Amino acid sequence: MKALLEVAELSVSFRARERRREIVSNVVERVEFTLHAGETLALVGESGSGKSLTALSVLQLLPYPQAFHPCGSIRFRDTELVGADAATLQRIRGNDISMIFQEPMSALNPLHTIEKQIGESLALHRGVGAGGAAARNTICDLLNQVGIESPETRLGAYPHQLSGGQRQRVMIAMALANQPDILLADEPTTALDVTVQARILDLLKELQRTENLGLLLITHDLNMVRKVAERVLVMQDGKVVERGTMSRIFTAPAQPYTKKLLAAEPPPRELPAGGGEVLAVKDLRVRFPIRRGLLKRTVGHTTAVNRASLTLRSGHSLGVVGESGSGKTTLALAVLRLLKSSGHIAFDGHPIVAPSRRAMKDLRRQMQIVFQDPFGSLSPRMSVGEIVSEGLDAHGLITDPAERDRRVVDILGEVEIDPAVRFRYPHEFSGGQRQRIAIARALILEPKILFLDEPTSALDRTVQVQVLKLLNRIQRQHGLAYVFISHDLSVVKAIADDLLVMRGGDVVEQGDARSIFTDPQHPYTRELLRAAFALERDPQAV
Repeated sequence: MKALLEVAELSVSFRARERRREIVSNVVERVEFTLHAGETLALVGESGSGKSLTALSVLQLLPYPQAFHPCGSIRFRDTELVGADAATLQRIRGNDISMIFQEPMSALNPLHTIEKQIGESLALHRGVGAGGAAARNTICDLLNQVGIESPETRLGAYPHQLSGGQRQRVMIAMALANQPDILLADEPTTALDVTVQARILDLLKELQRTENLGLLLITHDLNMVRKVAERVLVMQDGKVVERGTMSRIFTAPAQPYTKKLLAAEPPPRELPAGGGEVLAVKDLRVRFPIRRGLLKRTVGHTTAVNRASLTLRSGHSLGVVGESGSGKTTLALAVLRLLKSSGHIAFDGHPIVAPSRRAMKDLRRQMQIVFQDPFGSLSPRMSVGEIVSEGLDAHGLITDPAERDRRVVDILGEVEIDPAVRFRYPHEFSGGQRQRIAIARALILEPKILFLDEPTSALDRTVQVQVLKLLNRIQRQHGLAYVFISHDLSVVKAIADDLLVMRGGDVVEQGDARSIFTDPQHPYTRELLRAAFALERDPQAV
């Protein structure tokens, strides 16, 4: 059977000018593979291995002319894509071959509603009139298909009004809208919780069966590869170092690099020493107004967090888990007083009741946050040194430039970043390095509590392990308390001492993490754990 996609001798190089000389860097070298209808081929490897560049080359989405192909061929059916004209590429992109991008907040237009963005794709490729009843029904069907509840209420939402997981589902709906022959999926479930991951993977497999879809999957999630892929290509430093069937790669890997990827597991959690209580929250409630009409009058409220209570001790980690929209991040932002809430919050034994601006500034120094997407949270116009020292300037802690620079050097060394790179900019670093920089920015203020919002979700498994080891070491050295928000339960298991499970704004279970992981009491907790660890318990359950 003839392949849908044939890639032969594909290489990617980047050119840059330095002191009037052209420097050429080879980043992908002579990659070859085929993809057939109804098949899933997985590209796996660490950040910088060339996975995404290979996928972007298929649709010719590299930043030309800085990027170019010194050699190679990409054929879709009988059409050569390397060097194809704009009309040919426009006909194929989004119609015959669609792509799910890794970071939906960057890929979605912040100025357009969800309905408009999906509707534009339908109008361009399928001739479905944008804004009409037929388009609206099709969009609702797509959103429902990818697991967005009450999709008709989301049509007028903008990307920033959705959770990370919901944005990723919208991206998947857009990619599937025009019933493509090939789907390029670049980390398609990175921001999704385990139950939604399972639904999305089941959806993709069902589409492959019914639509004969070819799927090129780029991922660091080896459990996902084990569940959906027939063949696997392992990439390292721009080269394919191993290829084979899924079963052969997982049961008898031949290359040391492949064995390293498969062996990467979060380190076991050491029992922390007892510490004093640094945070106490009781009956915390967050409600958002529902506004309608021309004058946007408030007609009701939706409850995002409903009477949540928790305690946190110095040197301990509290894991907060639940599906997208369950209220995990909202809870953290409310405790940080970045969202309006009701209830009782006490830090270090002192109630936080309508604090003044000055008192809140001092409090925020003690409670820092590391966000999910370090590329989005780090200013592209500031050097690493400026980013890390920004908090010192804001709080007026160190005014002497030489002393401030020494402090930046010390803290970068602590997070295992070479201090010599402090004059470089965020785009010059990998995802794992950017996350270390974000951690350094928070640590330089010497906080007592660090809120970590999905800090490892976009990282390769090997890099996840490195970051978790780093966080555990820093916690032991400084006695920090962590609030660790994640949908990856294997990561939470490796860092949490206590666990809080949220669903629809409610805390459905909380207590000692080891007890909950071994003997969950609530049906929803059991569902989460079953979805997260099914493959770990039964590798043949594919």
